[in-house]
Amino acid sequence: MTTPEARELFAYNAWANRRFFTALEPLPAESYLRDLKSSHGGLHGTLCHIVWAEQLWLNRWLGKPNPPVPQGRDLPTLTAARARWEAIETEREAFLAGLSERRLDEAVVVKPSAGGEHVHTFREMFRHAVDHSSYHRGQLVTLLRQVGATPPSTGLIVFYRERRARTT
Repeated sequence: MTTPEARELFAYNAWANRRFFTALEPLPAESYLRDLKSSHGGLHGTLCHIVWAEQLWLNRWLGKPNPPVPQGRDLPTLTAARARWEAIETEREAFLAGLSERRLDEAVVVKPSAGGEHVHTFREMFRHAVDHSSYHRGQLVTLLRQVGATPPSTGLIVFYRERRARTT
């Protein structure tokens, strides 16, 4: 992975997240907030988990403390979740803009809240962060179908096709 590839990967991640925020906006609160017995409850809990995890990883990269409230439990609404995510995205874009090739191979000690200690390079953490969000966006697809809504298409190939269509 090169720095342009890392930026491209996070551009995809941002595009996919935005598509979900847009897809969730028209849902009635009852559907959006319903506990669907998924790993993070329902749509809201899963989305807030994505937002929280993206903030957690960014904070680790920046040497900041973990987010003060785990799993985004302090985000009561879709609007609050989107506002937090937009702030994270802005901060991550600034971080990535200053990223050097040399930094990709630097290792960082990560201390999960469950205990232990792991060492990962930025390359590994970047791949994990996007993979994690993609995994949970996949859960959002199923949850949207459970409430009778049509999920957005967020495949990487769709991102490439849309980007190519904008430039031609």
